[in-house]
Amino acid sequence: MRLLLVEDYAPLANSLRHGLSEEGYAVDLAVDGEEALGLCAVAEYDAVVLDLMLPKVDGLAVLAELRCSRNKVPVLVLTAKDALEDRVRGLDLGADDYLVKPFAFIELLARLRSLIRRSYGSVTTTIRVADLELDPASRSVSRAGKPIALSAREYALLEYLSTRRGHVVSRSEIVEHVYDFRSEPSSNVVDVYIGYLRKKVDHGHPTKLIHTRRGLGYLLGVAE
Repeated sequence: MRLLLVEDYAPLANSLRHGLSEEGYAVDLAVDGEEALGLCAVAEYDAVVLDLMLPKVDGLAVLAELRCSRNKVPVLVLTAKDALEDRVRGLDLGADDYLVKPFAFIELLARLRSLIRRSYGSVTTTIRVADLELDPASRSVSRAGKPIALSAREYALLEYLSTRRGHVVSRSEIVEHVYDFRSEPSSNVVDVYIGYLRKKVDHGHPTKLIHTRRGLGYLLGVAE
């Protein structure tokens, strides 16, 4: 999943970026509101973590602009402004959640998982596709009850496919959601990682779950 982190305090921004990347997220960083709006205009994010006290354009103005432009990306406000009126205003302007600094990193992760889960229409904490099961909280995967060991990139790809299960996902969509601007994926990197997943997820199982739709992309699900 791809996140936009909007935070101007460098020590916190770098710490959060590192921690979220370690959790398997692709993370872009904006250090002011103007940069955040520019990135949202050219990239599709699964969630935005937004500070309110920002240079150039403050967080509330960023939030208002996103919603006025009909951008429905889930936004988690992460700020030291803890007054009731600040929380109410943020939520009324379109924030999906509000977390006050200082905070526990594990709570931030849980709130992000919840936001992303709801944005893809899931009401359960685990994702199931036939006998394949993913647990985003523990980042564990199993099929027919047997655990599958995946690299961080393999898990990120499988998780994104699972949120779109039953639908064809293009290579460009995968790159948009699994890689950040710091990454420079080669033209065949998606095909390579799909191959890795097939060996780990489908090998030895009579029912294949990862399918290629030539000229269109890939589909996770039971083929009709």
